[in-house]
Amino acid sequence: MILTRRTCLLLPVFMVVSRAALAGGRHLEVSSTNGCGCCLAWIKHLEENGYTATVTNLPMAELVLKKMAFGLKPELYSCHTAMIDGYVIEGHVPSVDIDRLLLDRPDAIGLTVPGMPTGSPGMGEPDPSNPYEVLLVRRDGVTDVFSRHPQTG
Repeated sequence: MILTRRTCLLLPVFMVVSRAALAGGRHLEVSSTNGCGCCLAWIKHLEENGYTATVTNLPMAELVLKKMAFGLKPELYSCHTAMIDGYVIEGHVPSVDIDRLLLDRPDAIGLTVPGMPTGSPGMGEPDPSNPYEVLLVRRDGVTDVFSRHPQTG
């Protein structure tokens, strides 16, 4: 390839387009209530791990209706709900589990970390004394353990 003045001028544009194309599958649409600090901390965790996010603040009643519409049961709820590539991500799911979900592409609604466990992304430093599970939510509402944090045996 011969580098001309025009090619050199357009190269940064191609690089931006390429990065945007690569990030396309790594963008989350997050729904949260206004002012939720742990939601913002979770989004920061995602961004540090190569994801982008758009946040929509909703009144709690609308957020709950959205969770219901996605097929989540109340016992699976957390403080925020996100969508990525057709999957629901409920609560403080680590980026590594979202990576695996997008790679494996199971026939499921998505992933959840019910509640707000200490040590999950956005909920303080990892805490080995307080393990938690990430659950895969199947289309029939049944859940399976997708991963455990911190990893055990």
